Amino acid sequence: MNDLPYDVNQLKDDLVQYCRAQLAFSGGERAVLGISGGKDSSVVAALLAEAVGPENVHGVLMPDGQQLDIDDAHALVAHLGIHEHLLPIGDITKTFYESLEKEVKLSQQTVLNLPPRVRMTVLFGLAQSLENARVINTGNISEDWVGYATLYGDMAGAFAPLGMLTTDEVVAVGKALGLPAFLADKVPADGLTGKTDEDVLGFSYAVLNRYIRTGEIDNPETKEKIDRLHRISRFKFSPMPMFNPHFPIGADDIASIYKGVE
Repeated sequence: MNDLPYDVNQLKDDLVQYCRAQLAFSGGERAVLGISGGKDSSVVAALLAEAVGPENVHGVLMPDGQQLDIDDAHALVAHLGIHEHLLPIGDITKTFYESLEKEVKLSQQTVLNLPPRVRMTVLFGLAQSLENARVINTGNISEDWVGYATLYGDMAGAFAPLGMLTTDEVVAVGKALGLPAFLADKVPADGLTGKTDEDVLGFSYAVLNRYIRTGEIDNPETKEKIDRLHRISRFKFSPMPMFNPHFPIGADDIASIYKGVE
């Protein structure tokens, strides 16, 4: 993609240096990340393989039952030459569901968000059993802008190389890294609902990315929807609020802080 406002090869090189520096800053020498077969995890894995060597990158495949695109995940690992760990989570999520169902009727939100949290638990369990390993986040700003991410799930990690890049920019970096087109251009999907991200969100990433980068959007209803999703999801990206007895605030102050929040 050549219409980005910067040199993509330079961006790729900067990201490689960033990954190398952030891993060292965290005290890590090895990187652990979930490999879904999608472009985000593929690009992050490729960046880390270039930053610290494929021998120091551990890709973890965590299907929850049948995963139709798992061959893409295997292909990515083979293409990069990184370590592969196949750790199915189906039995783990089943146990969670069965335990919870003894107490409550499971909501759709629980069913959708529990697997990402299980996957992150597995990633941290593996990382802490390897010497000086750190879990690396694979999210991008397009998803995060509208809160399309699971708190304490796919939002965790030591650092997020793609956290300020749109999906368009991720594709461009993937191509600069030499990823096969079937990985770099893959249509984003959560792998859980059987739908693409755009089907779930109700608008395209092209529209969202343009709005993020320029503030321009043509459809007022889509703008309202994006603005609402952005507003109600900001708590996910803020430090957990803590009451400070040395600086108490009253009910009126609290109401002022949360004015307009649903």
